Amino acid sequence: MLAHAHAPAAFGAAWTPASARPATVGPWSWSLDPPLALALVFGLLYWLSNRRTVAPRRTLRSRRLRHLCFYAGLAVLIVALASPLDAYSERLFWAHMVQHMLLLVVAPPLIVLSRPWVRLWRVLPLGARQSLARGLARGRLVPLRRAGGWLGRPLPSFVAFCGVVLAWHVPVLFDATLRSEALHALEHTLFFATALMFWKQVIDSPPLHAPLSELWRVVYLVGAMVVMWVLAVVLALAPHPLYGAYAHEAVRPGGISAFADQQIAAGVMWVPGSITFVIVLFVYVHRWLTPTAETVAPSTCPPTGMKPATRALAGDLVSNP
Repeated sequence: MLAHAHAPAAFGAAWTPASARPATVGPWSWSLDPPLALALVFGLLYWLSNRRTVAPRRTLRSRRLRHLCFYAGLAVLIVALASPLDAYSERLFWAHMVQHMLLLVVAPPLIVLSRPWVRLWRVLPLGARQSLARGLARGRLVPLRRAGGWLGRPLPSFVAFCGVVLAWHVPVLFDATLRSEALHALEHTLFFATALMFWKQVIDSPPLHAPLSELWRVVYLVGAMVVMWVLAVVLALAPHPLYGAYAHEAVRPGGISAFADQQIAAGVMWVPGSITFVIVLFVYVHRWLTPTAETVAPSTCPPTGMKPATRALAGDLVSNP
């Protein structure tokens, strides 16, 4: 399907001409677009909420690691959407794929692991919280709450995550995102939103509920990883460049061909794109192989041999809901 959707000659005149792009891309090519502003706003709100929160001293280390995860997740979003990587993604498919992997398998699990939901809710003014709560409970936002509840279930989250990844890599849609800023923003928003729903199913992030057992979380992860592997194999084994936007690029940084660019992008999805999946899977396997796993409650027994703060974060991954 991907191969047959390729029609570079038909779209050649539609690509953004080189003259309309920045002459060069370098370390100075940062963007001040809305993604950067949103990341800074959420970072500020989280910091303000943290200053108002009083917690037991014994949880200080684990809380600091969760804070680090949240700010690291925001930093990854900024790198993906506002750094020179975003400018390079218009000329190099592999850079575009790095951007996608940051939005799918790096920033979302970091933010889910940080458990920021209650902190971000509490920082809102009381009146706004009351109004929003009434709307979600019995007002105009009830359909939104129901839709969110349904999409937050394991199967819809899995289908949405995998479906969004596959759909936006169909050449006709992928090429369209490179011609439309609005469509490109929609693509990135769906990547990040569906990834949050997906990773919430395998990483405990209270008060969000993850109903899957440990075994099903492993199946869940493997299933999504296989879907991404299949897409990577299609990109790597395609007999020609699938995306007209990159096939018609007159000047490509590094001097590589469009075909080599596509194969590197496939490698980015296949190997670096699998690292987060493998890390979480390893935590579960380590959990199963730990001799003391059967003698204590799963929710309080992260893998042994770790420092206390690291054990606390590992417990977020392996604890049963």
